[in-house]
Amino acid sequence: MHGAVEQFTDHLRNERQLSPHTLEAYRRDLLSCCRFLEKQQISDWNEVDNALLRRYVAGRHASGLSGRSLQRELSAIRTLFQYLIRERRCRHNPALDLRAPKAPDRLPRLLDADQANQLLDAPVEDDWLTLRDHAMLELLYSSGLRLAELASLDMPQLDLQQGEVRVTGKRKRTRVIPVGRMARQALERWFKVRPPVPGGSQPVFVSMQGRRLTPRAIQLRVRRYGVEQLGQHLHPHMLRHSFASHLLESSGDLRAVQELLGHSDISTTQVYTHLNFQHLAEVYDQAHPRARRKTEE
Repeated sequence: MHGAVEQFTDHLRNERQLSPHTLEAYRRDLLSCCRFLEKQQISDWNEVDNALLRRYVAGRHASGLSGRSLQRELSAIRTLFQYLIRERRCRHNPALDLRAPKAPDRLPRLLDADQANQLLDAPVEDDWLTLRDHAMLELLYSSGLRLAELASLDMPQLDLQQGEVRVTGKRKRTRVIPVGRMARQALERWFKVRPPVPGGSQPVFVSMQGRRLTPRAIQLRVRRYGVEQLGQHLHPHMLRHSFASHLLESSGDLRAVQELLGHSDISTTQVYTHLNFQHLAEVYDQAHPRARRKTEE
């Protein structure tokens, strides 16, 4: 059964071109299910039925796994069975009608405009490390890049004269995003002190040794600045969320924000309309006389 999982992840890698992070999540979830099936002495995918998978989901939920994580696991299991049916290694998909416990809606955390300004307007020392990190923060907030997009960014993808950056996001989709004035200035200052890079690669953000920064290294640097400047943990995706929410709040153009974020489905972008309504509701509760009266009594 483990062999089928490995073949399936190879299929996802080669045919659907999923990211390494997504592939590892699929593999981890499916191997967890395999271990459960082996304990039930199941060795053939045709022996798996709906009742057995219900027991698996119930056990995972009882162990503390959230509804959202269970939804992800079931999605992986359904997709695996679709692959096995296509390869004529299984006759049915027992996960088709199986649903995880409903997960509560969870809105992404973000910075408000004042916090974003506090973070980015902090004094920048004239040393290569600070200049590099400030350029990363400015670009993340200016253009709403994903962490993987920032880490893989190469010099030819940036056109500071035109104020554009070309990135390749999920499923190899390419998009061109504006780069704001403050981010362009921060990048220009960084390029003046950027260490030489050995070999033929041209990563935008590098270590002192000229090696491309890993996503983990970027996360740690962003987190450090959040603690120092805002007194809270900060991660790159919070800056992407902030970019999207602030842009939507100012423009009201959901389609444009969808294009800038690289979302294939506008329903993914619509979470930011909920964030804006939440903000409006908070303003209403604080400002409207009929809303305040209940809390003042």
